[in-house]
Amino acid sequence: MKVIGAGLPRTATTTQMFALEHLGFGPCYHMRDLLADLEGGLPLWEDVSEGEPDWERIFGKAVSTVDWPSARYYAELVEQYPEAKVLLSVRGGEEWARSMRETVWGMFHGDSVLHYISDARAVLDPLWQRYVKLMSHMNWEEGVGALAGDTSTTAGLIAAMERWNDSVQATVAAERLLVWNPSEGWEPVCEFLEVPVPAEPLPRLNDTVSFREGIIGGALDVVNEWWNVRERPTSGLHGAALS
Repeated sequence: MKVIGAGLPRTATTTQMFALEHLGFGPCYHMRDLLADLEGGLPLWEDVSEGEPDWERIFGKAVSTVDWPSARYYAELVEQYPEAKVLLSVRGGEEWARSMRETVWGMFHGDSVLHYISDARAVLDPLWQRYVKLMSHMNWEEGVGALAGDTSTTAGLIAAMERWNDSVQATVAAERLLVWNPSEGWEPVCEFLEVPVPAEPLPRLNDTVSFREGIIGGALDVVNEWWNVRERPTSGLHGAALS
């Protein structure tokens, strides 16, 4: 492992994944890897949450990692891989809170289609139920979650973000750490990793619309599959004839 991402979700972690792989630090482990294989990945991350990590099995051939769930355990990874550099991605507080409210936070809290359709999937899909439970533990559980506390307000979310960023900077030795806002582009990362700067601009990937499309679309697929194989009645509501 050469690069450990310690930034919170919604700090352009998909852009970071692209950047690291483009710069030669791939494969990069990312939330996409867990979501692509919940059956295989969930038991490994559940073990991590219980204090029994098997990092080599989790990361395999990856030489970098960003985003949740790995960033949640950056402190353990810093000790596990003492030669690795650490990348703390950051965003402006208001901007980050707005993005979180409409994506990650909205899956677990509030009154939105995103929240309720994710819950509906959890009723039908045991793997999704375990995933939601694991993310709730990592994010929101009091005394454990990275963002535990009152996050019902924008100020509360920003305070949680600031606590996390301060904790990373207090934990990781300065010579191993880059605090990076992706809006700064390639240059700070390339200097930190001692690689040439690419000619093309750094892209912006996985915006709020893309996140919601993936979560809501995936949940609708599960709900529709369940609905399509239901036991069909011979009459409609209150005995009305079916057309």
